[in-house]
Amino acid sequence: MPPFDQPRFRLPHGARADAALAVGTFVLVAVAEGQLLRSGEGSTPVRLASWMLIVVVCGVLLFRRRYPVAVGWCTALGTGGYYLLSDTDGPLVVVPIVALYAIAAQGRLQAAVAMAAAMVIGMFAGTFAGAGDINGTAVFMLTGWLVAVVALGTVRHGRAAYAEEEARLRATEERLRIAREVHDVIGHNISMINVQAGAALHRLKKDPAQAEEALGAIKAGSRETLRELRATLGVLRRVDEEAPTAPAPGLARMDELVASAKLAGLTVRIVRAGVERPLPAPVDLAAYRIVQESLTNAARHSGAGRVSVRLSYEDEEVALAVEDDGRGTAGPAGAGGGSGIAGMSERARALGGELAAGPRPEGGFAVRARLPYGMT
Repeated sequence: MPPFDQPRFRLPHGARADAALAVGTFVLVAVAEGQLLRSGEGSTPVRLASWMLIVVVCGVLLFRRRYPVAVGWCTALGTGGYYLLSDTDGPLVVVPIVALYAIAAQGRLQAAVAMAAAMVIGMFAGTFAGAGDINGTAVFMLTGWLVAVVALGTVRHGRAAYAEEEARLRATEERLRIAREVHDVIGHNISMINVQAGAALHRLKKDPAQAEEALGAIKAGSRETLRELRATLGVLRRVDEEAPTAPAPGLARMDELVASAKLAGLTVRIVRAGVERPLPAPVDLAAYRIVQESLTNAARHSGAGRVSVRLSYEDEEVALAVEDDGRGTAGPAGAGGGSGIAGMSERARALGGELAAGPRPEGGFAVRARLPYGMT
C-alpha cells in the first residue's frame, strides 16, 4: 500500500505574504469601518476619504519589495491621515510597521530612523489636533514599538550580511583548494614531462633506445596527468553525475611517484619507520602532495640525482622528510608562476601541522613536515 502523504500547510512568503497581509488588514479595517457606516456617524466626504486612504495604504504594500522607502513613507503618511479623519481605531498601523521593518532589514537604517521619527512626531502632533484617544502613554508605547521594529530589522540585515559573507568566504576557500589541487597535479606531472622531453632530445641522436624510453614515459605521464586532473575536477561535477571511480591520491600510491621520478633521472629511496596505519583522507592527501611537490622541485630546480623520502608513523602524527643531493635550492620564488613551497606549507597549516623547507648544511635541499592524525 503506497504511503499516504499528508498535506503540509505552508505560510505564504515573498509577494504572496505581502498580498495576504494587505488583504487581511483591509478586511479587518473594513469590518471596523462597516460598523461606523451602520451607525450613521460621520459625513460622507470624510467616509470616502477614509476608504480611499485604506485602499491606498493596503494597496501600495504590494510594491514594497520594489520601492521599499517610497512605500514606507506612503503608508506612514496615509495611515496618519486615516487616523486623523476616522473615528475608528482600526489595525491599519500594522502596514507602515511592516514597511518600516522591511526598510531596516534591507540595511537602510537612516531611512528607517527618519520614518519612525516622523511617525512618532505625527502621533504626538495628533494630540494637538483634537484626537482624544491619543495621549502621552500611547505615544510612549508607539515609540517603543517602532524602536523595537527598527532594531529587529537591523539585526535581520546583519545576520543576512554575515551569512552572505560566510558563503562568499566558503566559496573562496573552495576555489583556492581546487586551484591548489590543480596546481599540484599539473605542476608535478608537467615538470616531469618537461624533464623527460629534454632528456629525449639530448639522447635522440646518441642513444635512440633511451630516447624512445623517455618518449614512452612522456606518454604515460601525460595519461596520468589527465586521469588525476579529471579526478580533481570531479568535485565540480553535477549532483546527478556519477562519482569518480579513481582512488584519491595518497601514500599508498608512492610507488607511482617513485616510478615517475625515476624516468626523470632521479633515484628515490623510501624509508618507513613506525607502525603503518590508515591515515585520515585529508592527511593522506596532504602527505602525498608534499612528497609529490618535493620530487618535482628536486627534478626541476635542484638538479639532484638522489632523493631520500622518510615516512615516520608516530603516536599522534606522521612525519615526512624529503632530502636530495642537489644544489640546495627549490627554484626562484614564483618561477614559472609556481607556488610549491607556499602550497605545501598551507596544506600543513590547514591540518594543524607544520612544514619547513630549505638548504641542508651538508648540501642539497630538504622538506620536512609534521601532520597530526586528529586534524581533518
